[in-house]
Amino acid sequence: MPRADPTTRAWAGAAVRHTARVTNMLIAARRFRIVGGDPRDVIVLHDLLTGLGARPADSGDDAAVDQLWCLGTPEQSTAAVEAASADRPRGALLLVVDVGRHVPAVDEDAFGPTTLARPGVLGVPTLSDDVFLVSTGREPEDDPAAGARLRWARRSMPVSRAVADELRQGGLLRGTRIGVSLFLEPKTAVLSLLLQDAGADVVVYAHADETDDAVAEVLRRAGVPVHASSTATVAEQRALALAMLDTRPHVLVDDGSHVIRLVHQDRPDLLPTMLGAAEETTSGLRPLRVMASRGQLGIPVVAVNDARTKTFFDNRYGTGQSTVFATLDLVDALDDDVRPDLGGGSAVVAGFGHVGEGVALVLRALGFRVTVADTDPVRALQALFAGYAVAPLVEAVRTTDLVMSATGVADTVSVDVLRACAPGAVVAVAGGVDQEVAVDAAVAAGAVRTRVGRKVERLAVPGGQGVLLLDGGRCINITAAEGNPIEIMDLSFAVQLGAVRMLVERGDELDRAVVPIDPEVDEVTARVALAVSGARGGPPGGGGGTDGATGDALAAQPADREPDVRTRRFGDPS
Repeated sequence: MPRADPTTRAWAGAAVRHTARVTNMLIAARRFRIVGGDPRDVIVLHDLLTGLGARPADSGDDAAVDQLWCLGTPEQSTAAVEAASADRPRGALLLVVDVGRHVPAVDEDAFGPTTLARPGVLGVPTLSDDVFLVSTGREPEDDPAAGARLRWARRSMPVSRAVADELRQGGLLRGTRIGVSLFLEPKTAVLSLLLQDAGADVVVYAHADETDDAVAEVLRRAGVPVHASSTATVAEQRALALAMLDTRPHVLVDDGSHVIRLVHQDRPDLLPTMLGAAEETTSGLRPLRVMASRGQLGIPVVAVNDARTKTFFDNRYGTGQSTVFATLDLVDALDDDVRPDLGGGSAVVAGFGHVGEGVALVLRALGFRVTVADTDPVRALQALFAGYAVAPLVEAVRTTDLVMSATGVADTVSVDVLRACAPGAVVAVAGGVDQEVAVDAAVAAGAVRTRVGRKVERLAVPGGQGVLLLDGGRCINITAAEGNPIEIMDLSFAVQLGAVRMLVERGDELDRAVVPIDPEVDEVTARVALAVSGARGGPPGGGGGTDGATGDALAAQPADREPDVRTRRFGDPS
């Protein structure tokens, strides 16, 4: 089958990225329909959406469609929107995307007055409170509209809302002080407000490069103390974090374990009064496990990152989409004389854990030729079976256009790797730790840093060809974009709420160690998410899961069914 025309593939990729950027919503798992358009354009857009995990809706399918991608005439689009919005279940969001390639495909005036739901997204109240329009041919408004962005995030976080409402009704969090230390953007603000609504006394800290000042101000107006500023120096950030700790929180909700480690270092007197903490990330759990092995961990820390409803979705689908899209958005914004042509190019993904899997999946869907580098031979073999080329990192980067590090390990992209990179290769980090790209070591070796665009610099390393480094090697989706998609963080924050519940109910009984999340939290989170999506899982304990449930499955077999000789060869396994 011939490859798609590069211009058409670039158009489709830019349209999908624009839609994800202005909505901060996920592409995977959404039900879509393409309306009108040149069949060649339709095929490319269809393949991209399905490659990212979206599901096409058949024309005769009565189930609610989540997205209409309009390519044809305004008349076609108007009829499709009216049909999709008729008798729509309340709360089921319909996103109408005008993806007209040369002229608008949607007549926005046909639906009556519109309202600004958030920058780049228009509401259509005359049709429904749940119908919204996005035009890929129009740049979003400059107004940060933090309040609108919070309302937009909240409406797309039904799982977290349901869990928080149960906590509120039970009164479990009344009088509990909770310190939240996460990327401060609309979704985190919604989590903080849900905790507050559930009865907790909430206080927030965030690192400077992870702080949206407009969102922080909305929280302050809502009565939530916020110790954060996007302009704070490192010393000021430390002081702000300590000020948050000095409110004597009973529970910490952390991302990267910075504040958990800080309380052990600078406020150890608080540890006996704390119920524990919940840690969001792989890179944050690593040092905590080391502390626990040395007997230095003074509180139980719930490993939120290890929850299946976090890792399988946040790390793979959320971080995969948001980091790749943020990277390409930064590159596309460069001036013509600096911007490399990444269309149809090659990419190297360092690390094939859940994040690396997601990054590779998104890059391949966008048309990149992907090579995976992983020092774990099992992970490398897994990448090979997934259809990717595999090579050592220092070799793979010699001919690639884009390097994405997804390990969460310092010095992954070492000075030697930087020297080996192809001239002008783009280097970015998909969530991780400080110095995952060895910038300090490169500077110590004589590297020169030259700013060439927003959050982009040329890093010229002696003995190398020079690379384009994005945002100093920091976590690109957090520091240069709006973080993971809302629906993904809805799952992760529902797990965080479950971890908070664990700590409040029985934190005193837990070991002073990194402890797993209760399996029930995973199951409840997944079942609520399935219900919200209109899908259904099997009944609890009904068999068919990956863990077996053999006894239930055998008991449910018809009486006249022959025994399975493979399980009963040497007697009844029961």
